[in-house]
Amino acid sequence: MNYDTSTNTILDSDSLENDEKLLTPLMSFAREILLYENEAISEQDSVKAVPYSPEEMNNFCVDNLVAKVARCCRESKVGKKLPTAFYVHVSALQTLNPLLGIYENCARRTLENIDEATLVKVSLHQPKISYLFYPDFDTDAHPALQTSIQINLATGEVKYFDYSNSENPPVLHRKETFVAADYPNYEKFARLTRCEEKWGLLDNTSVIGTREGWLKYLGYCGVEIQDHTVVERFKQENSEVSIPKIERHKAAMVRNSLSKPLRLVLEADLVRDGATFFDYGCGYGGDVKYIAQEGYAISGWDPYYQPDTPRICADIVNIGYVINVIESLAERREALLNAWGLTKKLLVVAAQVLIDDRQQGQIAYGDGVITSRNTFQKYYEQEELKVYIDQVLSVDAIPVALGIYFVFRDAAEGEGFRASRFRSRLSTPRVRSQVKRFEDYAEMLAPLMAFVSDRGRLPVKGELAEESAIKEEFHSFNRAWRVILQATNADDWETIADKRRQDLLVYLALNGLGDRPSMRRLPAQIRNDIKGLFDNYQKACTLADLMLYSLGKADIVADCCEDSAIGYKQPGTLSVHVSALEELDPLLRLYEGCANRTIGRLDGATIIKFYARRPQISYLFYPDFDTNPHPALHTSMHIDLRDLSVSYQDYSDVYNPPILVIKEAFVTASYPHYEKFAKLTRQEEKLGILDRGVVKKHREWMKCLEENCVKIKEHKLFWRSNADPEKLKMLQKAASERQPKKIEFNAGKIEQTAEGAEDTEDGKKEAEEVMSLRIE
Repeated sequence: MNYDTSTNTILDSDSLENDEKLLTPLMSFAREILLYENEAISEQDSVKAVPYSPEEMNNFCVDNLVAKVARCCRESKVGKKLPTAFYVHVSALQTLNPLLGIYENCARRTLENIDEATLVKVSLHQPKISYLFYPDFDTDAHPALQTSIQINLATGEVKYFDYSNSENPPVLHRKETFVAADYPNYEKFARLTRCEEKWGLLDNTSVIGTREGWLKYLGYCGVEIQDHTVVERFKQENSEVSIPKIERHKAAMVRNSLSKPLRLVLEADLVRDGATFFDYGCGYGGDVKYIAQEGYAISGWDPYYQPDTPRICADIVNIGYVINVIESLAERREALLNAWGLTKKLLVVAAQVLIDDRQQGQIAYGDGVITSRNTFQKYYEQEELKVYIDQVLSVDAIPVALGIYFVFRDAAEGEGFRASRFRSRLSTPRVRSQVKRFEDYAEMLAPLMAFVSDRGRLPVKGELAEESAIKEEFHSFNRAWRVILQATNADDWETIADKRRQDLLVYLALNGLGDRPSMRRLPAQIRNDIKGLFDNYQKACTLADLMLYSLGKADIVADCCEDSAIGYKQPGTLSVHVSALEELDPLLRLYEGCANRTIGRLDGATIIKFYARRPQISYLFYPDFDTNPHPALHTSMHIDLRDLSVSYQDYSDVYNPPILVIKEAFVTASYPHYEKFAKLTRQEEKLGILDRGVVKKHREWMKCLEENCVKIKEHKLFWRSNADPEKLKMLQKAASERQPKKIEFNAGKIEQTAEGAEDTEDGKKEAEEVMSLRIE
C-alpha cells in the first residue's frame, strides 16, 4: 500500500499553558476528567463521597487514564469495537460517555483541519486518537480512506497519512456499526451488511480490507455492489478455463484413532455422564466408532457415505475438517450454521491451517485450491478461521489448538472454560501444628480446605456439598476456618488467594482484548471469586486493564523476562517449558495468553519463547524432550502479536536440525526429571563441551562429542571404547584441571557457610564422576 506520511509535534502549534508549564493533551485531559469526577462526586448525597485532592489530580498516571478510556469504549452502546481500537462516526460523539467526549475534545482542540473528519479512532492500549476521512461515507457502499491524522496525547506528536493517491487504499465495511441507530442511512447500511453476510462476502477478512482485495473477492463470488445492494453478475457461458469436477467425498480420511478435535473435548473434561454426540460430515465414521467405544451415544451424517442418517440434535456436535473442503461459499456457510443449529451445548469446529507446499499439483480456485485428487481445500490462517466462525455464528469461538475451536451454546459456560485455562495448579497447605480440635474434625474440614485451595476464598451458600454438616457443627464457614488456621500457616493460604487473584486478572485482561462480558454473563462461581478476591467487578477490571496496558511498554516486559527466576535467558528472550508457564510473572502469562487466546498453541508445544523487545511469541515442539538427552526441534510457530501473523517451520525432515541442551534451565526444580537433566549438564560443562552456547545443531553436536571421545546414553556421559588412549588421557587431564579451580574458589572463602561447604563437596563429587566415566 502506498501513502504519504508526515510528522510534527504539538510543540510547533499553540501551546496550552498552565503556571508557565506546557500541557500535553493527555495532561489537560487528566485535569479536566478529574475536575469532572470531583463535581460528580460532590453532587452525591453520600457521606462517603470524597473529592480527589490536588495531589491525587497531579499524580494521576497515564496507565489509569488509558484504562478509563478503554473501559468506557468497551461499554459504549454505539461504535465499532475491535481488540485494540474503538471507532465511531463524528455524528455519534455526543452520545458517548462524557469522559470520552472530554478525551476527544482534548485532541480536537489541539489539531487543525479536522472538521471534515468522518470517523474517530480511539486506541485502547495507547493514548492515541486518529481522525479518519472518508469523503464518500454516505454515498459509497464501501468508501476508501483518503486521509488519517493521528495524535499521541501523551507526547503531542502528530502524524499525517495521505491515501488519496494510493491505488489500493483501505475500505470500510459494516458502516452501520459506526453510527447511531437514528442516523439517516442506518437502515440502508444495515440492510447491505445483512445481504453481504448471506452471500458470505464478509467472511474472508484477510483479503477484503483493501479496495483491490475487495473488488477481486466480489469478482470471484460473481457479484457486484450497486447503490448499497448486492447484484449477481451474469455468468460467462464460454469460459476458457476448464474447472475439473470437485469430488468432496475423496477428502474423507480413514481413521485409526480418535480425531484430535474430539480427543481435545475428552481431555478438557467437558463430557458429562449421558452426554450425546453428533458428527456432522462424518466421512467413513471413524470418530463415531471410537466415541461409541468410550460409552457415549453418538451418530453421524455425511452427504456421501451416510446420507440417510437423520441429522439430530446432540450435546456435542463435531464439524471436523468439513468447511475447508467445501468450495461453495454459500454451502460452506450453510454447513456451519446447520451444525450449530444441532448443538445443545458445545460445537467443535476444525479446519486445515498452515499447510506447506500448497502449489504442488494444485489449481488455484476461488479462495482455495483444487488438489490433484480433484478435492477442494481452503487453507485458513488461524485468525481468519476464528473471524469466520465468529461472524457466521455471532459467537466468540475459543481456540484450543491450531485449526480447532470450541463454541459454547451457553456463553457463561464458555467463560468458565476460558477462565479454567488460566488457573494455576495448587496443592492444599500441609498441617503444621498438632491441634486437638482440628484433629477431631480433620475429615469433616478436608472438603473446606480443598475448596479454599481451589478457589482462594471461602465458599458461599450452596457451593459446598458438605455445607450442612460443617455448619451444624461450627455454625458458619468462618468459625470452621478459624479452626483450620490454628493447624496451618495463614501465609500459605494467602499465597493461594494471591495466585487465584493473578489467575483472574490474566483472564479478565485477555477478555479486555474483545467484548468483555458483564458480571451477570459470567458463571456464578467466577462471580463469587471476583466478589471474594476483589470486592467488585469494576475494581478487578481496572487492575486487569492496567496490566494489559503494561504489555505495550517494552521496558516492563524486558524487566519481567530479565527478573524471571524460571527459564533460560538469552539477550532479548526468555524460554520456558510449558509446564513452568503458570509459575511465571502474571504479566508474562498475559503476554503468552495474547497469542494463545486467538491463535492457540502449537500442537504438542514443549518450549515457549518470549521476546522482550518485540511483540512476538514462539512455540517450539521437541517430541522427545523427556527421553532424549538433546532432542531435535521438530516444529516451530512464531506469532507476531502486532497483526497476529503466523509463520510455521517444519524441521522433521531437515538434515541438520537445531537441538536443545541444558534442559534443566527450561523447567522448574520440581520437574520430574530435573535432577537427571542437571547432572548431565554438569558433566558436559566440566568437559568443556558447552562452552560455545546453548543453541546447537545436531551434526555439529555429534562431531563435538566425537572430538571429546564421549557419547551419551540415558542422560549419562561415557568415554568411547574406541577412543585414542593418548587423546583420552589428555582430555581426562583437562577435565581434572578444569574442576579444581571451582573447588578452590568455593573453598577459598574466608567465611564458608554450610551451603558453601555443601557446594564444595558436590564439586569434588562431580569432578570424580567426570574422571571416573565408564568406557562403553
